[in-house]
Amino acid sequence: MKYSEQQLKELVSKVIENINGKPKDEGDIPVGVSNRHIHLTREHVEILFGKGYQLTKIKDLSQPGQYACKEQLTIVGPSMRAIEGVRVLGPERKKSQVEISRTDSFVLKVKPPVRESGDIAGSAPVTIIGPKGIVTLNEGCIIANRHIHMSEKEGKAFGVVDNEYVDVLMEGERKSMFYDVQIRVHKDFRLEMHIDTDDANAAGVGNGFKAKLIKR
Repeated sequence: MKYSEQQLKELVSKVIENINGKPKDEGDIPVGVSNRHIHLTREHVEILFGKGYQLTKIKDLSQPGQYACKEQLTIVGPSMRAIEGVRVLGPERKKSQVEISRTDSFVLKVKPPVRESGDIAGSAPVTIIGPKGIVTLNEGCIIANRHIHMSEKEGKAFGVVDNEYVDVLMEGERKSMFYDVQIRVHKDFRLEMHIDTDDANAAGVGNGFKAKLIKR
């Protein structure tokens, strides 16, 4: 049986879809709103809570291996005004880090850069107060950049690669376009876009809202 050129193109397209997954429909990126939180090293856990202390997991987060802890701490900036009840997230990390919103930075009087989580070199200082001790970070306070977690299969389905930047449309109560959203692809990731409370409030969206990825 002979195939026309058009039939061959359609056949190849179907084979590629079966391998990579079909292209995603518009508006199918689930949104997760991230409130201010803290990541701690083993050393700082023991300073803040006591020698040998172990963080208490209370809830798994969307990304495998990440979880919310029962423990909450107080953060203080140069203004000496405190923000209490800041949740600790696990597991422990190699470097301690505090992620806040721009609104929080006005309260604390700090100037955190917008960074990918873990990129804290030269970031803002902040003090963390616990029930057993105090930790002052000379750097470690950031505003997390907007990003989308994807598995490798999902990355192929959307036609994007790790560390690519895309735009995202949110048609919530206040229709908004978010630019320079970082794609983060890993075999263990689950599909979700992370924004902070300022972005969520500006667009009028919440956890579970579906956003539209727009390739450049």
